[in-house]
Amino acid sequence: MIGLADFGIILLTAVGAAAAVAVLAGIALRLARHKSMLLRLLIVVGATVASVAAATIAIAAEMYISDHDLLVLFWVMGVTAAVSLAGAAVIGVGITRTSDRLRSTARAVGDGQIVVPEDHDGLEFAALARELADTSQRLARSREEVATLDESRRRLVAWISHDLRTPLAALRAMAESLEDGVAEDPARYYRQIRLQTETLGSMVEDLFVLSKIQTGTLSLHMGPVSLFDLVSDAVADLHPVAASRSITLKESRTGNLTLFGDARELSRVIDNLLMNAIQHSPANSEILISARETSDEHVALSVEDAGGGIPEEDLGKIFDAGWRGTPSRTPSTTAGMSAGAGLGLAIVAGIVEAHAGGVSVRNVPGGCRFDVTLPRYGARVA
Repeated sequence: MIGLADFGIILLTAVGAAAAVAVLAGIALRLARHKSMLLRLLIVVGATVASVAAATIAIAAEMYISDHDLLVLFWVMGVTAAVSLAGAAVIGVGITRTSDRLRSTARAVGDGQIVVPEDHDGLEFAALARELADTSQRLARSREEVATLDESRRRLVAWISHDLRTPLAALRAMAESLEDGVAEDPARYYRQIRLQTETLGSMVEDLFVLSKIQTGTLSLHMGPVSLFDLVSDAVADLHPVAASRSITLKESRTGNLTLFGDARELSRVIDNLLMNAIQHSPANSEILISARETSDEHVALSVEDAGGGIPEEDLGKIFDAGWRGTPSRTPSTTAGMSAGAGLGLAIVAGIVEAHAGGVSVRNVPGGCRFDVTLPRYGARVA
């Protein structure tokens, strides 16, 4: 039986040998910190084997075993170390290959490719491969969104440039005629200048509102608002415009129509929807504006026109800034109405979303219908 003193000697010898090997292994790992993972793995395994071997040999020497037994011990330790290092090398080569494949996958993700998760040994490597595949999908969607935004921005700039040139050219021509004294009816020219100025002011206002929406700086003054009052005021304001084109505005409303929102911005929503419907509806047609409460603590507003509908492939683009669609839906500039810059529906979507609501469009027989849903006053909004 080992005495307490012998046990203490054995313990101190083993700790000393292991500590010495650990110090050397730490130095080796630090020197190899920029080397391959295979080399670092071999250092760790070699240090483990060397620590056991050093402690065993030191203890064996203290126990004064025979030279023959000590030689046998050396052979056993040598063979064990060789087998351990060979196994570590095999594992290390596999890890290195997996690392190379993951590096190639990461490079592909950086180049904009969509990758699929590969089957790798090890839970961590498999999770990393799945994350890289998910990242490639998210990056692809982000690139598509950026491309869509860039296309929308280019289209918007093109339309704005075109629409600004028209009133500016008219203003320049009328101003030159008045300045040269060749205007046959100066009073009519002054009225036209005022109308063109109002058109420019409306375009600038739309751009300003859209910029606030897109930058998230739109300030809302929330409170209880009657949708009934908003619709009635909008219909009264735009009735002369509709009448000048022989278009009838028909209202329909039911239920509790009190909602929580900004009265000014919601009025802009209704005005834009009605003006869009008037611009695209033929003469002697009818526009139906309906307001109602829904069963899910919301109020709904619908504007249905007889403008011939929208191609199905364009329904998803109609709320993009600057979009105007096909010639059948191209706004008219008659009756004193400007074609605008295609911002009205984009502004509608932005204001509705800022109110935690939703807006959609669908074709109906003879035209299209816009539906807006907004939280009812007192309803819980997620």
